[in-house]
Amino acid sequence: MEIRPLGPVFGAEVTGIQLAHLDDAQFEKLRAAWVAHEVLVVRDQTLDVAEHIAFGQRFGDLTVSPFSPNADDAAELIVLDNHADSPRPLTDIWHSDETFREQPPLVTILRSRISPEFGGDTMFASMTAAYATLSERMQQYLAGTTALHGFGRFGAMLRQDPERRHLLHRVENELPMPHHPVVRVHPETGRKALFVNPHFTLKIDDFDEDESDAILSFLYRRALVPEVQLRVTWQPDTVVFWDNRSVQHYAPNDYLPQRRRMERVTVRGDTPVGDTAERTYSTPVRGIDARNIGTSTGGDGSEVSPTRHFDR
Repeated sequence: MEIRPLGPVFGAEVTGIQLAHLDDAQFEKLRAAWVAHEVLVVRDQTLDVAEHIAFGQRFGDLTVSPFSPNADDAAELIVLDNHADSPRPLTDIWHSDETFREQPPLVTILRSRISPEFGGDTMFASMTAAYATLSERMQQYLAGTTALHGFGRFGAMLRQDPERRHLLHRVENELPMPHHPVVRVHPETGRKALFVNPHFTLKIDDFDEDESDAILSFLYRRALVPEVQLRVTWQPDTVVFWDNRSVQHYAPNDYLPQRRRMERVTVRGDTPVGDTAERTYSTPVRGIDARNIGTSTGGDGSEVSPTRHFDR
């Protein structure tokens, strides 16, 4: 297994493996690389649906999307098949997946089945690095704040469809809108990341609406900084999986009417924990001048050198 960084801040490509045939030691090495690099790209993976699902289950329990189209024979598998005759995709907006859940996904695992000849890339933004670009005064200002999350474009789409409006009412009863920290502490590394996105975040709690709108607009623009971005070009049988706790993504609709078919599973995560303690330490992010982004710790609680994860 070889791991090659794809950018100065985050992301890596992994070669020399087949995801369907990893032993436990190989999987643990891959998982550690995923935590360290946030986004991993693995090409030439001939996974069938069962193997895709089985790989996802090695990370934890899979979720079933209440909105996205699912495979007929596997509810856990989301099928995103876009072409000239399909509705316009709703993916051209920066977001973390499904933050309308009390426990948003841990990891998203996306595989390309059919790739357009040109266009159809996916863009990623490290919200760990984005947080590190903030001034210390702004980091202190955001500490302890929370925000309300809703259904975003999915909710708007269903409200406009009388035949499907009942689905929205059902989902609203099953998934009450959660309040998540604006700054999330990563449960495995201790690093801090911005955890608001323009798709699902509605309002910062305890702020007037215009105050919330101004702050959220400023924070959303952190994902637009090129230095915290990574762009992945797809080929058939490419698999990309990312840490939904600290990464946002955006899929431009620049390939239509070409066909683009993707298949995805998402793994249940945990309840986001916020940053309420005063910060008296600084941890660098690879390629970014850090300002108090958090102590990096291993799974056993021991401190891990930050340069191991980000300054390779």
